[in-house]
Amino acid sequence: MSKSILVTGGTKGIGRAIVERFAGEGFDVFTCARNKEDLAELEAFLQSNYPSINILAIQADLSKKEEVSKFVDQVKAVGIPDVLVNNTGVFLPGAIHDEPEGNFELMMQTNLYSAYYLTRGFVNEMIAKKSGHIFTMGSVAGLTAYPNGGTYAVSKWAMLGMTKCLREELKPHQIKVTSILAGATYTSSWEGVDLPIERFMKASDVAESVWAAYNLSPQSVVEELVIRPQLGDI
Repeated sequence: MSKSILVTGGTKGIGRAIVERFAGEGFDVFTCARNKEDLAELEAFLQSNYPSINILAIQADLSKKEEVSKFVDQVKAVGIPDVLVNNTGVFLPGAIHDEPEGNFELMMQTNLYSAYYLTRGFVNEMIAKKSGHIFTMGSVAGLTAYPNGGTYAVSKWAMLGMTKCLREELKPHQIKVTSILAGATYTSSWEGVDLPIERFMKASDVAESVWAAYNLSPQSVVEELVIRPQLGDI
């Protein structure tokens, strides 16, 4: 029976790289994004390059609790993922003391609440079958405070805390929990920046790290994986 992976925000950047890496290993794919055209392009790409796998690509805005719940139900109608990657995220620059009204709520809802609700949507089934691997896509901003990124950092610190708690809770149930703490990775959000591409990590390197962490024996788990550009943070 084939394995499956659920990656939120799977049409671009790190999410897309993870989808492609696991699809290449024969995993069925569940994913979502807000843009219908991006989902259609991803689905066509996967069908063309990995015709043996099953794909469920759903339009959803996971900053909204009701859309998370709907997405969970749509996935459950097909199956329970073996791997869950909480990747959905948004970055809005600004300082805590004077950022635009609503930035805090949007980033917390998108970066943290979506992962909380989605994980709760599947974890009981994972517990019942005593298997599963949950990844949360954190950030080095969840380890170090950066100016002009206050609320984003707050959301990523909270994500790391939630992941640590999940790790402790799920130990007895043979479910692995891993926090990926990535530095600057070249994705569309960095396009146009006045830095050479070589200064950034590749999204495919992050995906390769997720794949490697997944492939450890049942006796071992990567709890936290920090990945930075070779020359350090940007």
